[in-house]
Order: sequence, then structure tokens, then C-alpha cells
Amino acid sequence: MEKEFYIPRGYRFAGVNCAIKPNSTKLDFSLIVSDRPATAAGVYTQNLNCGAPVIYDRERTPGSGFRVIATDSGVANACTGQLGLDHARRMAKYAGEAVGATAEQTLVMSTGVIGVHLPMDRVAIGAEEAAAVLGNALSDFEKAATAMMTTDTKIKTVSREKTLPNGVTIRIAGMCKGAAMIGPNMATMLASIITDAMLEPEDAQKLLRGAVEDTFNCISVEGHTSTSDTVLLLANGAADATPLKGEDLAVFGELLLDMCKELAPMIPNDGEGVTHLITIDVFGTPDRESAKKLAQTVANDALVKTAICGADPNWGRIISATGRCGVPYDPSKVSLKVNGFLLYENGTPVEFDKTVVSDSIRNNRDTSFELFFEEGDASIRFWTSDLTAEYVRLNADYTT
Repeated sequence: MEKEFYIPRGYRFAGVNCAIKPNSTKLDFSLIVSDRPATAAGVYTQNLNCGAPVIYDRERTPGSGFRVIATDSGVANACTGQLGLDHARRMAKYAGEAVGATAEQTLVMSTGVIGVHLPMDRVAIGAEEAAAVLGNALSDFEKAATAMMTTDTKIKTVSREKTLPNGVTIRIAGMCKGAAMIGPNMATMLASIITDAMLEPEDAQKLLRGAVEDTFNCISVEGHTSTSDTVLLLANGAADATPLKGEDLAVFGELLLDMCKELAPMIPNDGEGVTHLITIDVFGTPDRESAKKLAQTVANDALVKTAICGADPNWGRIISATGRCGVPYDPSKVSLKVNGFLLYENGTPVEFDKTVVSDSIRNNRDTSFELFFEEGDASIRFWTSDLTAEYVRLNADYTT
């Protein structure tokens, strides 16, 4: 039975092709439009060479009165100087005016090749064509999600519906894209999250930042922090115009985090050439930062990733990776499980059936690492992917 998808009230969506990707018929321009002014929050890349849309949006969020998110796929509008900033502003102007809003009410996102200027004539056409076909059906939502994609092989969408303690039933839905150049904090990933709840700007920003830290900042494909990463949240109050407070706000925050936990791993699971999604759980560190550094080092280790690609339970690569990340720990109190099989305990190898463990990796797309330390009570969950020859081929040929 297909899972029901909940479209938040008061939004319309569109995805069209306007030839931003040369000689392509793929959808490459999308609009998300709120029919009423909405609160907006955003979390962005930490790469110093951030894209022009990141600069444009970062200056405006958190805030209120927003109505539009416009996204192009094919040109990242990053490392494009003052002209790139001018283009980001013009993209906001074209998209806003096409739906009866303003540039100030519009946020923009771009993804694709770095160092290429946006074809503004095509952006203008895309804005007009998308505005003409806006709708609130699931198919419209999915077209907007499709138009965000670059090398993604599938759309990534999630939704939730919940009745809050105050009796109001609210909806939240998200779409994201990303398949490579994925590594905190954050990666070549874009995400738009919308809700018909109402939030104060400061509350929206705090909740979004917390949710991102535990989800989109805990994914990696190859560890490259991109220029364009953006997660935006719109909250338009179509379910109830009263801003959430107290217990209602806390419940919404839990719902947002839960949704992001489902949405974020879809990115490494759709990584370029990926054959395995790897979930890394680290337990027993003195603080979360230490747990994250351990998990991230393992996640980005090429030897670990290629071993999983080959279904090789070469646990020594995992243990070795933890020892080089700069987090101090007692090596004699480290244990490791792979797919639930204990391979290493208290600093000592454990006898195990290599064929059985190898088969458990080979025959399942999901692979799990559990690393146990005895330095404290902190823990983290982190998601990554294996590294295949197809990843190398795709990225070797990306612009040529």
C-alpha cells in the first residue's frame, strides 16, 4: 500500500524545462509559492567560496513575509563574482514578479556546474512558464522536486501530518537533491521544507539549525563541502496563523527532526554510483563533537568505502581510520560490529565467519557500523556510501 503524502495547505508548485541545461529536456527550473506571507529560515554551506544564491538568501533569513522559493538546476552560480550576485537578484525578481510577489519575498537556490554564469534569458522564461502551471497536487510537488535534480537518479520527498497539543492539525513536507560533492557542513545538496504551521522567525531558525545539525550535517558521499548547500524552511500559518509556542513548538520541532532524519539519508543512498548506504553509529565518546569526528573520518575514508563496495569485511580499515582523526581514546576499549556481527572487541580481533559477513554486505544495500568506546556517554548517527568505479567515471566526465 502506497504511503499517503501530505501537502501543506496554502502552497503551489511547478517544475519546467527552460533549457538551463544545454541540449537537455530535463526539468531544470522550479517554483514553490506560498499563497500567503510566510516565515523563512535557512541553513547554508560553510564553504568560503559560497554561491551567489547563498549570499543572497543568507542576508534575508531568518525573516518574515516570504512567498517564493525559485530553484535552477544545471548552473550553480558559484564563483561568478559580482555578475553572479546580480543574476541571483534578477532571478529573485523574475520569479517573484511572475507570481505577483517581489524580489524581497523570494529566495533562490542554484545547483550545477561551478563557474558558469546563469543564462538569464532562460531563467526569465522558466519563471513565466512555471508560474503558468502552478498547482497543489502531488504531481506538481514531484515536478518541483524533479527540477532540482542534477545527477540524482530519483526524487527525494518526505511528508508528515500531526495534530498538535492545541488541537490544530499541521502538515510538513520536504524535498531535497544531492548525489555527490556531499560532505558536512553541508554539501551539494538543496532542500526546501514547507509547513502550514506558523513560526516566529527566531524559532524557525533555531529548530531548523538543530534539525540540520543532526541530519543533513551528518551525511557524506566523498566529504567535499560544496559551494551551494542550502536548506530553506517556509512556515505560512495556513493551518493556524498563531505562532507555535511552548509544547506545540516542541512537538513541531520533533516532527521536523523526524522528517529530516528520513530525508537526509536519501542523499547518500542516491550517491553517484552508490551500491551501499552505510549507517555509522558511534557510542561512548566524551562529547558529540568527538563522536562526529570519529564517524566522519570513517565515512570519508576511501579504503573503508571501497571495502564495502567489494563486500570485504576488512574491519582493520575502520579501526585504523578512527585512530587518525585526532580524538583521544583508549585503544584497548574499542569494539566494532558490522551488520550486527562482532568483529573486534576491547581492542582484540574476534573470530567470525568472513563468508557470512561478506554475504551480509553483498546481499543488502544497507550496511551498518557500530563503534563502541568507553570515554563517555555521547553518541551520533552518521550516513555515508560506498565508493565505486561508476562514481569515478561520472565525476571524471562531469563537464566534458
